[in-house]
Amino acid sequence: MPADQLSATFAALADPTRRAILSRLSTGEATVNELAEPFAVSLQAVSKHLKVLERAGLISRGRTAQWRPCRLEPGPLEDVSGWVARYRRFWDGSFDRLEEQLKEIQGGQRDD
Repeated sequence: MPADQLSATFAALADPTRRAILSRLSTGEATVNELAEPFAVSLQAVSKHLKVLERAGLISRGRTAQWRPCRLEPGPLEDVSGWVARYRRFWDGSFDRLEEQLKEIQGGQRDD
């Protein structure tokens, strides 16, 4: 995955309103009006958030007659998950080594 796509995804996820919109879309499609309901911001502000999410590839917008649903696109989130998983393995290994060292230290103190 290109680094610029990963950066765009993280930039889009940096805003709590956009994360809330993604959370709502994880339950199914919704219109801009439906997505705007829980927020104390203008419809225009929500539309700007949607454009950021769309540019990052996190959502897509359809059109069925007058209904224009937004839907979650999981691809970029899967890419982020893979990126984070590499570091999770590193930290898990580090914590496992730390746990072993602590056990050795604690075992040595009991012998005293």
